[in-house]
Amino acid sequence: MLEAILHGFVLAFGLILPLGAQNVFVFNQGALQPTLLRAMPVVLTAALCDTLLILLAVLGVSLVVLTVTWLKTVLYVVGFFFLVYMGYLTWRSRPGTEAGEKERFSAKKQIMFAASVSLLNPHAILDTIGVIGTSSLSYSGTEKWGFTVACILVSCFWFFGLSVAGRTAGRLDRSGKLQRGLNMISAVIMWGVAFYMAAQLLIS
Repeated sequence: MLEAILHGFVLAFGLILPLGAQNVFVFNQGALQPTLLRAMPVVLTAALCDTLLILLAVLGVSLVVLTVTWLKTVLYVVGFFFLVYMGYLTWRSRPGTEAGEKERFSAKKQIMFAASVSLLNPHAILDTIGVIGTSSLSYSGTEKWGFTVACILVSCFWFFGLSVAGRTAGRLDRSGKLQRGLNMISAVIMWGVAFYMAAQLLIS
């Protein structure tokens, strides 16, 4: 049981650690929102989406769904447009100004964009299925659930930690220059992921 839990912790941490659109978006919202509490919608949404993907991967449901060719294509196309649009909104945001105050993502926007960057990112989904889903096959019964819960807990704590780190960075940056730079980096990463998805779609 302990081995399965440790395996889940290490595996999930290794998957979630690389810089990606989801991580950058959560960090940015932590930095941009006036309080940590106001960034909780993005944290909870990202954590719930990851929990859903992990459960689907472990139960084998997502693997069956993604074998449907047209559904996979739709996922890539929708994901591409969402990430391009989200990158655009992030790029044009101007923290530290009155316009920036107005452009802060509301709870509804945080939830919508966090869900889109989590659930409409085929690369992340395939990683979850290919790595977590496949690794879970080594376990059964309570060991499998221990492995699954460990993976889920890593996601939850990671996203909360990212928002705290973002909030700390935001408080240290009174001029708004750091946040503006983070927005630009975030937008470029989102566009990079979007065009990577488009390239994968054209190749397949």
